[in-house]
Amino acid sequence: MLSLLRAMLGASIAALLLAACEGRAPLPPAPDDIALAQRQKQAFVEALKPSRSGRPVVAVLALNQGTEMTDLLLPHAVLKRADVADVRIVAPRPGRVALYPALRIEGVRDFSGFDRTHPSGADYVIVPAMDPDDDPAVLAWLQGQAQRGARIIGLCSGARVLGRAGLLDGRRFTGHWYDRDTLLDHPGATYVPHQRYMVDRGVATTTGITASVPATLALVEAIAGPDKARAVARDMGVDSWDTRHDSALFGLNAGRAWEYVLNKAAFWRDERWSIEVEDGTDDVALALVADAWSRTGRASIQAASASGPVTLRSGLVLMAQPLAGQSPRLPFPKGLKPVRQLDRALCDIAERYGTARRDWVMQEMEYAGPDPAAPGLACAG
Repeated sequence: MLSLLRAMLGASIAALLLAACEGRAPLPPAPDDIALAQRQKQAFVEALKPSRSGRPVVAVLALNQGTEMTDLLLPHAVLKRADVADVRIVAPRPGRVALYPALRIEGVRDFSGFDRTHPSGADYVIVPAMDPDDDPAVLAWLQGQAQRGARIIGLCSGARVLGRAGLLDGRRFTGHWYDRDTLLDHPGATYVPHQRYMVDRGVATTTGITASVPATLALVEAIAGPDKARAVARDMGVDSWDTRHDSALFGLNAGRAWEYVLNKAAFWRDERWSIEVEDGTDDVALALVADAWSRTGRASIQAASASGPVTLRSGLVLMAQPLAGQSPRLPFPKGLKPVRQLDRALCDIAERYGTARRDWVMQEMEYAGPDPAAPGLACAG
């Protein structure tokens, strides 16, 4: 009976979502202009070059009870790998942060501790998606950092937090496709399609989850130059980090609206998978794989280790459960560059749950798939 009620409610919500989406004006075609994308990237890089002398300070903002896993782990890991700034994860309270849709980290700094160490504020504040997106302590601290001159970078639905803090008012922005109508509610805010990341007067925004790495590589380029960005990109398996993005590929139609509701209700979710981790596990690979499988709506993911908590490659401490002999293990092949792990995970998801489920995961992550010219990404093998 409960399942039936949920299904009926889901059908109603799907109809409302579809009606809202059908009322939107269609997007213009995406420009097929590599030179334009390069100019847009260069404008982003120029706008985010350090404004103070010395080694920059980057604060990655978090909410203890709920921060999007990939939005937090990816930029932190890219910046730590690049070693071009002092990077701190900060939250209202010290200690643990619960990530969604999976995993937990330990050892973050609280606002007051960060402020004592950096009384002039951060040079950059990276803002992931949070649930809820209107925590008063988070908004007040973010507004204070912006007033001190920090450049603010909202990743994916982190733009909702920026909007709550008044930082999108009168600005051009991009964001996850699902948030567009909500973000347009802010006075004078203007949505810009077909641009993976952009900046307007010190406030940057990105499209969906998979824009985190390209946008952070552009920040690395702003801080330390193109050679450093290329070296980090090559190490991670990234071929390009310019602004090209076809926003028209993403959004709800009749089938996707229904898939969205079913995934969010997830009343059948009963598969618990472990992803085996150890000291030195790559944060980027871990986050992309765990996020993709979690978004199938069929699996609940937990980190597992023979030694309990582990220290990831970036230095973050990840909480992990003891390995259970009968617990199914999530496919997590070694030998792939970190970013390429997402493509491997999508292949495995299609094999287990079908291409429709894989395609929905790509919608949620706002990922169009690998560059066809990139080598070694076939699903077979």
